[in-house]
Amino acid sequence: QAATAPPAIKLPPASRLPKALQGVAFSISRRWVVRQMARRHGDVFMLNVPVYGHIVVVANPKLAKQVFTSSPDVLGNIQPNLSRLLGSGSVFALDGDDHRRRRRLLAPPFHGKSIKNYETIIEEETLREISGWPEGTPFATLPSTMRITLNAILRAVFGAEGAELDELRRILPPWVTLGSRLAALPKPARTYGRYSPWGRLAEWRRRYDVVIDKLIEDELADPDFESRNDVLALMLRSTYEDGSAMSRKDIGDELLTLLAAGHETTAATLGWAFERLSRHRDVLAGLVAEADTEDNELRQATILEVQRTKTVIDLAGRHVYAPVFELGEWAIPHGSSIVVSIWRMHDNAEAFPDPERLDRKS
Repeated sequence: QAATAPPAIKLPPASRLPKALQGVAFSISRRWVVRQMARRHGDVFMLNVPVYGHIVVVANPKLAKQVFTSSPDVLGNIQPNLSRLLGSGSVFALDGDDHRRRRRLLAPPFHGKSIKNYETIIEEETLREISGWPEGTPFATLPSTMRITLNAILRAVFGAEGAELDELRRILPPWVTLGSRLAALPKPARTYGRYSPWGRLAEWRRRYDVVIDKLIEDELADPDFESRNDVLALMLRSTYEDGSAMSRKDIGDELLTLLAAGHETTAATLGWAFERLSRHRDVLAGLVAEADTEDNELRQATILEVQRTKTVIDLAGRHVYAPVFELGEWAIPHGSSIVVSIWRMHDNAEAFPDPERLDRKS
C-alpha cells in the first residue's frame, strides 16, 4: 500500500512589514506586536524576526494544547534554544530520546515528596528576609523575592551554606540579568573579550564551573553522602536505565538551568503577587481569613490568577520535525518554528471577561 502523501503546505497570514522592522518591534514590545497581529489576523499568524526567522504564532487554547501534547518526534525544542546560554547538557537543549531519558533521570529530585523536604528552607528564608521590611512605607518587593528564591534554591540544591554559595550569590544575579537580555540576540562566533557582553557571560560561567566542581567534590567526600537529600546529591546518585550517570558538565548545566531560570521567574511571580494583592484588598482580606482555616481554595485561585494576569513566561516555542505539521486548518512545513503566546491566551477577553481583573473565582 502506497504511503499517504503529506498535506499541502498552508501557512497562516503574515505581517507584510520588513523583517528588520518586525524584529525591532518584537524586541521592544513583543506583547504589543502579538496583540496587534491577533486583532488583525486572528489567533494564528506569522512573523519574521531575527534569530528565529519565520515563526508561526499561536494564541488559540485548543491549538496550543495540540502543540504541547504532540510527540517530541513531531515537535521538538525550538531552534536555536537556551543551550546557547545554559549549555548543551541542559534539559532545554535536548530532544527526542535524550530528552525523555533526562526527564526520567531528573524525576526523583523533583518529586512532590522531595520538594516537601524543602518547605522548611523556604519558610526560613522568607522569615529572615521579611524581618527587615519597613512598616507603613511602600517599598519594592522584587529585590526581596529575588533574595528569598535564590537563597532557598541554593540551600535546597546544595544543602549547605559557605564560601562557594556566597560566590554563586555574586555570580548568578548579574548573569541572569545579562543572559535574559542576550537570549533574543544571535550568539557571535567569539566573545570579543571579557568586557564584551558575551565575554562577561563566559567569565561568569568559568567561575560558576569552578564553584560547582568544588561543591561536587565536597558532596562526594561527605561520609553521609548516601543519606543526603539535597538536589545535587540526588543528581549524583541518579543513574540512567543502563546504569550510567550524568557527566559533571551535564550536572553543571542542569544546575545552572535550575538556579538561573528557576529563581528569577519565581521571584518575579511573587513580586507581581504583592502588586496584585495591594490593588485587590478584598482578595487580600479573604486570604488572611483563609489562613486561619484548613481551606486553601482561595490561595490556589490567587496563585493561578497572578500567573494569568501577570504572565512571566509569555512564550513557548517548538521546532517542526515532521514533514508537515497540521495545526487546525494550517499545514506547517518541516523546519518551521511555532511559538505559543501564553500571555495572549491569558489576555483574551472572550475566555476571561475583564482579563486585567484578579478574579477570585478562577
